[in-house]
Formats: sequence, structure tokens, C-alpha cells
Amino acid sequence: MSANDLTIFGEVLFDCFPSGESVLGGAPFNVAWHLQAFGRSPRFISRIGRDEAGDAVLRAMRQWGMDTNPLQSDDFHPTGKVMISLLAGEPSYDILADAAYDFIDAARLAEVTCATLYHGSLGLRNPVARTALERLKANRPRRIFMDVNLRDPWWQRETVLEWVSQADWVKLNEDELRLLQGHSSELSVDAGTFMRRHGLEGVVVTRGEQGALALLHDRSVIEITPEKHLDLIDTVGAGDGFSAVLLLGLTLDWPLRLTLERAQAFASAIVGQRGATVKEPSFYQTFADDWQLA
Repeated sequence: MSANDLTIFGEVLFDCFPSGESVLGGAPFNVAWHLQAFGRSPRFISRIGRDEAGDAVLRAMRQWGMDTNPLQSDDFHPTGKVMISLLAGEPSYDILADAAYDFIDAARLAEVTCATLYHGSLGLRNPVARTALERLKANRPRRIFMDVNLRDPWWQRETVLEWVSQADWVKLNEDELRLLQGHSSELSVDAGTFMRRHGLEGVVVTRGEQGALALLHDRSVIEITPEKHLDLIDTVGAGDGFSAVLLLGLTLDWPLRLTLERAQAFASAIVGQRGATVKEPSFYQTFADDWQLA
């Protein structure tokens, strides 16, 4: 896999915690950050305001070695922000409307091609950003990976399902699957129905403390469970860490069970950190050494 074979599209923002601490985040940004730490050099496409928060995004990306050229600047809309409240370690979110990432310019993406395109659902709440993603899809990536991220009031079921049907792989949590699919008595049955209905190559359902379940188009089912007694600080960004390693495994052709085990191990480490991104390279190096990444 060469540089920029992975294109990550969507929001970058600051998660603002009750303590007054602000942590750089946004699901696509978090995924891109982790992949950069693992040596993948993803192309991150988003938009920031010409403000102090936007300057902070640029500084952080440059210090982390990320390419800032695909990052657009906006004179009229602020850099994204989310106010987070925590109850028993579980986050709830108040997401600022009309942020810069809602206005990613499609005209600047006409020549962008990639092998794998990652996107979420929150970053598509505005028609302008949706048009930009459609421009990228028109360039025919070989794989589209959708990371469902349902945040009220910023989603509509029919629209999200349209994007699901355009994807090859979809990751979502158990609650999101039930909201989009409905539910029976067995999760694997619901996930299988969801996969077949939307013509997916694979679907991964994360289950928090219970681990994750994955299905392939050949109807094989893989389940994994995390280690017990995790050092929990907060769960913000744990799913994004899981997605990053899932993408890594897909692009490096790891066996799916191994990919899921590694994704779960990494997500379990993320919940021991404040926020979704980690600035210490040594945090990632432990995993890179264990996984024998070049």
C-alpha cells in the first residue's frame, strides 16, 4: 500500500470536556491520526475555520507528520466543536451546527483518487459536504468503508441507509444496527439481514464491553470479547480506534479474526486515555512492534 491509498473524509473538531479540557477529535480525524501513527500516511480531507482552533488543528497535524494540503480553510464558518458531558464514563454530545467541516468544497476534489475511502455519517449532515463526498465516490475508489455515527438530531434513517448501500464495509454499534435495521432475538441474524439487504462485503458490529461481531458475505460469523477489568477513563474515541485498526487490517490483508482482535486490543487501550487521540508515539509503537508493522 502506497501513501494516500487511504483517504479519510469528514469532520475535525474539538471535544470540550466538563473539566474545561479541549481535545482534538472528530471520528474521521481520529482515524486518520491513528493511521498516521501506524505509518500509513492517509489523506485527510476536511475543513477548518480561520480561527485559533483551526490554527491548533494545523499545528497538531504538522507536529504529527500529517499532510495538511488536503485540509481546506473557511473564512465564514468556525472550526468544529462538541461539548461533551460524561455520566458513569459514557459520553453525550452537543455538536455545534454549521461548522467548517459541513462545507467541504467538492470543486477541490475532482482529481482525488484512492484505493480505500473512509467516511462517517455525522460529517454528511450538510448538503455541501454530501456533494463533496459524492465527488470522491465518482472517482471510483476500490473500497468504501462507512463508519456509522448516529448523533441526534443530525441524521435521517433513509439517508444513512442510502450511504450504507453505497459502501463495501460498514462498522456500527449494536444500538445503531437496531435503529437502522430493527431487531430480532439474535444479533447475528440482524447483522446478516442488514449485510444482505445492502449488498455489503462485510459488516462489523461493536458491542462495548461485550466486544464485537463481524459477518462476511459468505455468511461466516466472527465474535471477539475484550479483556476484563480495563482501566477506564472515558470511552470517547474507542470506536474510532477500532475503526482505524480495522481499516489497517483490511488494507494489509490480515485475517479478519486477527484484525478484530487487534482492533479490540487497541480500542481497549484508548479507553484508558482522556479523549480520542494520543500524542505520545510510544503508545502506538508498542502495537506497531507487536504487529510487526514496517
